[in-house]
Amino acid sequence: MTVVGPETPLAEGIVDQFSTHGLAIFGPSQKAARIESSKVFAKELMQKYGIPCAWSRSFASYDEARAYIQRQQPPIVIKADGLAAGKGVMVAQTKDEALVALKTIMSDKVFGASGDKVVIEEFLKGREMSVFVFTDGKAVSPPVTACDYKRIFDGNTGPNTGGMGSFSPPDFYTDALGEQAMSRIMRPTVKALAAEGAPYMGVLYGGLMITSGGPKTIEFNCRLGDPETQVIMPRLKSDLADVLLAAINQNLSSAKIEWSDEACAGVVMASGGYPGHYKTGYPISGLNDIDKDIFVFHAGTKLEDGKVVTSGGRVLTVVAMGKTLAQARQKVYNNISRIRFEGVHYRKDIALIKE
Repeated sequence: MTVVGPETPLAEGIVDQFSTHGLAIFGPSQKAARIESSKVFAKELMQKYGIPCAWSRSFASYDEARAYIQRQQPPIVIKADGLAAGKGVMVAQTKDEALVALKTIMSDKVFGASGDKVVIEEFLKGREMSVFVFTDGKAVSPPVTACDYKRIFDGNTGPNTGGMGSFSPPDFYTDALGEQAMSRIMRPTVKALAAEGAPYMGVLYGGLMITSGGPKTIEFNCRLGDPETQVIMPRLKSDLADVLLAAINQNLSSAKIEWSDEACAGVVMASGGYPGHYKTGYPISGLNDIDKDIFVFHAGTKLEDGKVVTSGGRVLTVVAMGKTLAQARQKVYNNISRIRFEGVHYRKDIALIKE
């Protein structure tokens, strides 16, 4: 059984290829993966089936998009249509910022062909929550939820990154909120994809904004996501292989899926300069000095002459579980300071809940 983590091979049709050869593989088909690989497709799907989302317009013409922005009131959200490694969404606080973002995407082509089209949408206010479900195209599992931190600096400032940390479950989560998200967004989306001839098998990740009018969809991902996976999977009490095989075999309704009530928090340790230019090859010390119940997930590391050195922007994620979120957070930061490498940067406010 193959489990596909990144979005690019899913968007390029790896599941279709493996399935053609009778190989068991977990993830959506190329057609179903468009829920992430094309924001225009996702928006049109949501609008067609009445799935709550931000009001928006899609454009393939730079001049038409520019004229549209001139008529809008900021803040304005501009999204590249295609995949952009989590960096294709720009929130502009002024019209000038929005025009610069549009030029960056459509004219300067910083995201290549992913910027041939854009979605321009209203700015949603509220608290963000990520919802994850397993589905075989019909049955949909109970949700597990998390919150992530996209910005590089404390206080949610600076440029977007692939993610600087996360925690699960959100401090504001309730069963009633979860059922709203499921009944209004997650289940209807799975049904909509099936109705469009693109049945979805895999993990569906809904990035939601909890507004005063209820949950609304910001975007969908066709995979678990990173670093959210690292705070969700430690909470899974069931056997992951059993769950994935049940989805592949179109038998998810018979699978037993249970989540721990404990909280989980994770903090990303990044190279200095990330998400811009950064240097790699620095030795990492302290990996053997952490407590036994702490997870350290490697992302941008490699072995060089028997030593672990940095090899990417997001280098490690340090994760801990606790009876409360505050306890999990304290355990992470008690351990993260023991790990060192030159230029290391991490946020100090992950999972810091304001009372």
